[in-house]
Amino acid sequence: MKPLTEQEKRVIINKGTEAPFTGKFYKHEEKGTYICRQCGNPLYSSTSKFDSGCGWPSFDEEIPGAVTRKRDADGMRTEIVCSKCGGHLGHVFLGERFTAKNTRHCVNSISMEFLPLKRETAVFAGGCFWGVEHLLRNLPGVISVESGYTGGSVSNPTYEEVCSGTTGHAEAVEVIFDASLISYEKLAMRFFEIHDPTQVNRQGPDIGTQYRSEIFYTSDAQKEIARSLVEKLKAKGYKVATGITKAGKFYPAEKYHQDYYLRKGTQPYCHTYTKRF
Repeated sequence: MKPLTEQEKRVIINKGTEAPFTGKFYKHEEKGTYICRQCGNPLYSSTSKFDSGCGWPSFDEEIPGAVTRKRDADGMRTEIVCSKCGGHLGHVFLGERFTAKNTRHCVNSISMEFLPLKRETAVFAGGCFWGVEHLLRNLPGVISVESGYTGGSVSNPTYEEVCSGTTGHAEAVEVIFDASLISYEKLAMRFFEIHDPTQVNRQGPDIGTQYRSEIFYTSDAQKEIARSLVEKLKAKGYKVATGITKAGKFYPAEKYHQDYYLRKGTQPYCHTYTKRF
């Protein structure tokens, strides 16, 4: 918990309110993430911020699980607090029609700090890209995950060509993430925990070189982190088959492969979480 000034305590601890149009984030438009001033818990993405004209920062959606709603002491409004430390943020209002989500989180600037967006890219292959995409997309700090093909010798391959095993491509995902919220190491650790890195050219019932386990690094730092994690797994007794290769051209897969399990409303059939670190 970070030490607070007396003014911050008045709002965050004692549930006060800063004067309208005075907060440093009211007209703030930089891309990034707003975090709790007291504990550092990520609260809101800049993509959910809008100008409601109310005099305080407004958001129409919180980061999932970050904010808790409570009946305010006045018996009428709904208070919002940080789910991690309970610090007072402000109030939430519904039905005002400012945005399509019809929700306004009215937040005190003094209750928050801001982390500028640090956009980075990671590429992983671990069997059918449907499951890998699905199990990485909801990690805090992940901006987007796209299924596609990489590591082969043919430009713009089709799914049928990749499945033939003649192009050398792996089914892979390209992850865009905010490095200020999630490190590459944590992302790679989760990759190793949602597929079986000991299987060679397969993942469960899916067999073929396109289903191999491989990390395609985009920097020397990513390369060293990947190698370190492999060594840690080997020290635990895992016979790791995961390749570590410099990233090349990534080709997005056909539209019907994107968001597959999200659209279908089911869970992956050959990818599950297994704690390994």
